[in-house]
Amino acid sequence: MKSVNALAIGFCVVFWTGCSPGPLGKKVKEPFRGNAYESNNRFFRASGKGVSSQDNIARGKADIDAKAQLAGQVNTTMKQVADQYLGQTENEKGADVADKFQSLVRQVMNTNLADLRKMGEEKYYNEKTKEYTVFIAYEIKKNAMLRFMKKQAKVDNTIDERQREVIEKIIDEEIKKADEADKDDET
Repeated sequence: MKSVNALAIGFCVVFWTGCSPGPLGKKVKEPFRGNAYESNNRFFRASGKGVSSQDNIARGKADIDAKAQLAGQVNTTMKQVADQYLGQTENEKGADVADKFQSLVRQVMNTNLADLRKMGEEKYYNEKTKEYTVFIAYEIKKNAMLRFMKKQAKVDNTIDERQREVIEKIIDEEIKKADEADKDDET
């Protein structure tokens, strides 16, 4: 009897949750979502969303949102690369190299995101709320961004020759990985 009641209750719960939008509301499908718009071993990718009563402001918000996400991914990836390299070398000047590397990453983020490409843009107008919603998706080829960072390291006067060599070695290893990913995708 208990198993029949439990089964009936379970059926009711499944039926009820399947028919209602749930406590968070109805799931909404937004543009630029899915595998084609996610970062991978070849590309940094991000999408942004902006909402405003003015279409140019909504577009600006979406643009800033997407670029901020890209900058965060590049920054995080480069810090992880530096940490991995320093963990493997275990040299006593590792902290100094990490500081210089992080300052290089910040400098690059404050100047340019190299090889930035727009994947798409969509604009919607809601007549009820009188608001525009804009979605923008961008991508950066990883090897292009890494080559840009290598150029920045070469011209950075705050980095001594030994640190420059370490940074270039790190970047070269990552460029090699990104190039191999490009070759794998071509075949």
